[in-house]
Amino acid sequence: MLDGVSLDQLRTFIAAVDEGSFSAAGRRLRRAQSVVSKTLANMEWQLDVRLFERHARPPVLTDQGRALLVAARAVAGDIDLFKARAKSLASGLEAELSMVVDVMFPVAPFIDAVAAFQGRFPATPLRLDVEAGDTVVQPVLDGRCAVGVMASWPFAPPPQLKHELLLTVETAMVVSPQHALATHREPIATATLSEHIQLLHLDLSDARARELGVLSPRLWRLGNLQAKHSFLRAGFGFGIMPLHVIERDLASGALVQITAEEAAPASQVIAMSAVYRADNPPGPAARWFIDRLKQKGAQGPKAAGSTAAVSAS
Repeated sequence: MLDGVSLDQLRTFIAAVDEGSFSAAGRRLRRAQSVVSKTLANMEWQLDVRLFERHARPPVLTDQGRALLVAARAVAGDIDLFKARAKSLASGLEAELSMVVDVMFPVAPFIDAVAAFQGRFPATPLRLDVEAGDTVVQPVLDGRCAVGVMASWPFAPPPQLKHELLLTVETAMVVSPQHALATHREPIATATLSEHIQLLHLDLSDARARELGVLSPRLWRLGNLQAKHSFLRAGFGFGIMPLHVIERDLASGALVQITAEEAAPASQVIAMSAVYRADNPPGPAARWFIDRLKQKGAQGPKAAGSTAAVSAS
């Protein structure tokens, strides 16, 4: 008998509870009260469970009815989501949006876009991965992610990818105030920097190292930007960080900004772009997400900035 329980019965059950009476449920569903009462009676017979105490006026839920109401709402919600997804797919909307994001990207505009996306596309699941540097490229190239959000480093991107500028991120080279380099007030020579440990969160080849601001052969590569930040504050070396991540440290004196004589332009301002395969351009959901990030970037540093970057787990 349980197989005969219908979605219409569940919706009638929910309406009767929400409206407070069978007659009010009938008005909401545009049915006679007698039809509502019969529908619920049939449902009770099929379930072999009493849902309402009918001697009360209006009828009230039994303990069994209250327990089943939760499940009924879940089933009805799942069906609504199923119908919404089917309608979205029929209109060309992506089945899901998969994105990979560089840890350097400011968290504030990204969280804004995620929250707005979930409200705008509730039937489209969003899958996110967080990576560092050019490791963002590979998931897009091999099709695991539809869109990458990454730093546009000063080397040519793969020809299979197209990119769109989102915003720029200012950076600063910093050390702990207890570090030996903190006492230098003038630009520091590369020979001096090379005597100290430089902290990185990127995996760089030697050919690109100097272009990307590597100034010492003594390198410690840390797994993510948060670890790099912590090691800098602990005084283990010098490193380049997004300004929006360390602005509070600079204001409080927890970190001190230093400059290098041969600092590369790429180590001062980093352009963040959305990338995707040329043969797989963004669908409606991805296009909306990219445009939302562009909008935040166009509003300037206060809108795009944050006290943190996107965090890798």
